[in-house]
Amino acid sequence: MQIELSDEHVLLRDSVRRFAEEVVAPRAKEIDESGEFPREFYDQAGELGLAGVAVPEEWGGAGMDAVAYCLVIEEISRACATSGVILSVNNSLVCDPILKFGTDEQKREFLTPLASGAKLGCFALTEPGAGSDAAGLRTTARRDGDDYVLDGEKVFITNGTHADVALVFASVDLTKGHRGITAFLVPADREGYGHGSHEFKLGVNASGTTWLSFEDLRVPAAWRLGGEGDGFRVAMATLDGGRIGIAAQAVGIARGAMEEALAYAQEREQFGAPLASFQAIQFYLADMATELDAARLLTWKAAWAKENQKRYTLEAAQAKLFASEMAQRVTNKALQIHGGYGYTKEYNVERYFRDARITEIYEGTSEIQKMVIADWVVQRA
Repeated sequence: MQIELSDEHVLLRDSVRRFAEEVVAPRAKEIDESGEFPREFYDQAGELGLAGVAVPEEWGGAGMDAVAYCLVIEEISRACATSGVILSVNNSLVCDPILKFGTDEQKREFLTPLASGAKLGCFALTEPGAGSDAAGLRTTARRDGDDYVLDGEKVFITNGTHADVALVFASVDLTKGHRGITAFLVPADREGYGHGSHEFKLGVNASGTTWLSFEDLRVPAAWRLGGEGDGFRVAMATLDGGRIGIAAQAVGIARGAMEEALAYAQEREQFGAPLASFQAIQFYLADMATELDAARLLTWKAAWAKENQKRYTLEAAQAKLFASEMAQRVTNKALQIHGGYGYTKEYNVERYFRDARITEIYEGTSEIQKMVIADWVVQRA
């Protein structure tokens, strides 16, 4: 595995960093406080090729690799975690499964506009009674001639308020458990498709998180992604890639917090000396820097595995687990370095602290990641 970035990667990272600093960062505080979904940012990101980083150019994407995708999500999330997850969902949870499981017709109709940024996607798996237990979903899909009729409800759907297309998981036969789950591509303008207003949350507050509802919603069989009963496999494979994106988001959040803490420690004086001159603060910064690099390398390793291995479930789970828990520790130390000021809205560090928390929950909780890792270690060694 090569851990040095190519010239193309460095060029991408630097250009996305400029975009993040000049376009994304100035509005990060505003959208966090208002909850306003930053659709104009997404449109601009799409113009730069960031909506489908790893999608081939023939299908509207930038034609780069998974490491490039990690660089994009880290740089955007360092400026604004909300904007990072909006891009992560469209790339990992919508474009990637269509690229992997879709027909050429589906790629032309759905993937090309999603990967180019002309449209925005969301991933509709979680339900009121089915979170970590995805196989327990209750949304149904009844075959009726050349159509399926969908009925049910989804919750906590990122991008849900503004998505143009939803990747929806429903069961064609609830008695079959996960073997009945089937995936469908559903445009948001279909009759019977509904969504709520966005949820105000602890962090990533403008990500358009909401519920979706489907009532007698007709979907042509041609929009089924994969075969009947393949939906659970589609979802699990998709989440492997999604976890790499969330790991990169966690790295970006932690890096932003550390940079804020370092600058503050160098400027803030106590007892006649900068905070950065005190060993206690130096040890904090040493731990933060070490954990941050370790998480980034695990994330890049998972991205490399996605490009070079048939299965990368273990690497994705390890990266997501470590990076998300690292982000909690690093943002906590960053806030502590700021002292009382860190607990106020005046400084960005309190936003990083809040944003980091969700990375341990969505796209598989830390507990789920440990189950996945343990299964590979114990059962597949």
